[in-house]
Amino acid sequence: MSGKGYRPYQGKRPMGWGRKLLIALLGLILAGALAFGTLLGIVLAGGHDELYGQPSVMLILGCQLKEDGPSDLLRDRLDEALAYLADHPDMTVVVSGGQGPNEPDTEARGMADYLMAHGVPEGQILLEDRSHNTNQNLAYSRAVLERAGVDWEGKLLVVSNGFHLARVRMLAQRQGMGTVSTLAAPSSDLAARLQMYIREPQALVKSFLLDREFAA
Repeated sequence: MSGKGYRPYQGKRPMGWGRKLLIALLGLILAGALAFGTLLGIVLAGGHDELYGQPSVMLILGCQLKEDGPSDLLRDRLDEALAYLADHPDMTVVVSGGQGPNEPDTEARGMADYLMAHGVPEGQILLEDRSHNTNQNLAYSRAVLERAGVDWEGKLLVVSNGFHLARVRMLAQRQGMGTVSTLAAPSSDLAARLQMYIREPQALVKSFLLDREFAA
């Protein structure tokens, strides 16, 4: 066969390096999006109350303390705790959180002051004021309870915002605390809630890889 402009078939042209790199990059982006979506699903699914038996010890996890008092997220936790304490007034309460570089006092102190201002007796509150992350919250609070002679095993109710609770349950198991009850506080600050839903999936991975059981 002959004719002007005819070119013999030379087979499929090889893919250039630029196109291969683009496909690889898109694949990585898709894998990352799927992984983040899965982790976010775990965070969202974990944001609920989970009560076992009749807890007698409450642990409220700290969050940012500002010059004028608890941040919105921390106030949400404290108000949820107060609502539960209104129906269960005899619980021992542990407030857990140290002092960050931009905080006027320890989170534990600020939390205790807020609870007492809303009617919780000072003698009912134990302070854990050394921790700087969730793993330390749990380990150090356990040590505080044991030093105080409080029987907490199988009776512990942990209070935090809902987005935090999947990680709390994982770390409690890793700390040898067994299955703990959890109380999910709302997150009334929309901007903070959106920020936490971006941060928390990453924190879940970090805690899974790095946070191990340790002696307080």
